[in-house]
Amino acid sequence: MHKILVVDDEFDILSLLERYLTKHGYEVSTASTAGAALENLSESPKDLVITDFRLPDMNGLELLKKIKELSVDTRVIMITGYSDIRMAVEVIKYGAADYLTKPLYPEELLNLVKETLNGKTDAHPSGKTENAAKKSSQRKAKTESDTGFILGSSPASQHLHQHIAMVAPTPMSVVITGETGTGKEYVARRIHELSDRSEGPFVAIDCGALPKDIAGSEFFGHEQGAFTGALKSKDGKFKLAHGGTLFLDEVGNLSYEIQMKLLRVLQERKFTRVGGNKDIEVDVRILTATNEDLKTAVKKGRFREDLYYRLNEFSLELSPLRMRPEDLDDFTEKFIRNANELLNKELSGLSEEVRDKFLAYDWPGNLRELRNVIKRAVLLSKGEKIELTALPGEIAYGEPEGPNDRGNAADSLKSAAENAERDKIIKVLEQTGNNKSKAARLLNIDRKTLYNKLKNYDI
Repeated sequence: MHKILVVDDEFDILSLLERYLTKHGYEVSTASTAGAALENLSESPKDLVITDFRLPDMNGLELLKKIKELSVDTRVIMITGYSDIRMAVEVIKYGAADYLTKPLYPEELLNLVKETLNGKTDAHPSGKTENAAKKSSQRKAKTESDTGFILGSSPASQHLHQHIAMVAPTPMSVVITGETGTGKEYVARRIHELSDRSEGPFVAIDCGALPKDIAGSEFFGHEQGAFTGALKSKDGKFKLAHGGTLFLDEVGNLSYEIQMKLLRVLQERKFTRVGGNKDIEVDVRILTATNEDLKTAVKKGRFREDLYYRLNEFSLELSPLRMRPEDLDDFTEKFIRNANELLNKELSGLSEEVRDKFLAYDWPGNLRELRNVIKRAVLLSKGEKIELTALPGEIAYGEPEGPNDRGNAADSLKSAAENAERDKIIKVLEQTGNNKSKAARLLNIDRKTLYNKLKNYDI
């Protein structure tokens, strides 16, 4: 059995990689710092080290050199968020077997592990970098799938996609949190696509729009005559999702009674139709989404604590668009392309003036609002690019289109969001001892964005 050491300062990544590689027959140990990794290696030699380039106590290149001093035969795969070819050549020159860029895709990582341990990796640096560039292009094409999922370029998006890629192949239940319009269902569909259930059904149900009196029937189905209007038997969402994934949007809106029944299904993997007396076995993976704090709902007695922990085996948080302006161009390009196709237009992008307005706007409706604004603008535009005149007043001129009091509400919401963001930045800076690089990583933004926010908020 090959021995592998995984080195990363993120506990979630360590945990997921350990489980994934162990499942595929490897003996895996972990370390969260370079120092701990070297101590582990000195005590127990390893066949392979998989390490992140960014570590709290030294960078990956320094660690690579020290690993080779301890054991020249230990192979090293470097993981990095950078797409810098020069860095890739550098780590290979100093003895790395290969490297991968984030986000990680489990199948690709597993194949590279197998190739590396079998000695089949390319020994020529230029060959490696060309091959990695090709893989990166293939991943990009795979990511922009039929679901409309987009791989953003911001640190927050890269971090999110890395976690999606790691948790998708597992059977873990996932809670996806984020503001309205941040794309929680797109993320759920992407998890399904990358899972071993991808050939099975993906069934979504909006718990927020589900009337209480028919919720049981919608989830579990009913027998003929079970209640007035039940003229024939009906399969519920659990039955329809058998062998696949069931996505529960706005799960916090479920009644306490349905929460109890849902918990039973998760524990026993079986349910009974409304009006029936026969247990039906079911095999589904549960993904849930919410824009509220379920922990608070648990404390207030509105959500069962035992169900919360059943659903929250892993959590993903989607950052609002205002926190990741680097993604704006990626999503804008995609939405313009979609609108062109829908409306039979050929716009090439945004004017510089419009792009500046987009960057200055807070996007309270997040990606959903951006998509709708672009669709409207593409329809109204007569030139090659979207111009200022095609935008709603609140974006183009900072003036709302509608009653005057709407402006006050918008200002109030904007002020509240800014205050919350400012408080969060100050808190993280205090936690990191004013280490801005570490604070930026914890906030899932790059250093440039952090410095801009420090200046804007006069921190």
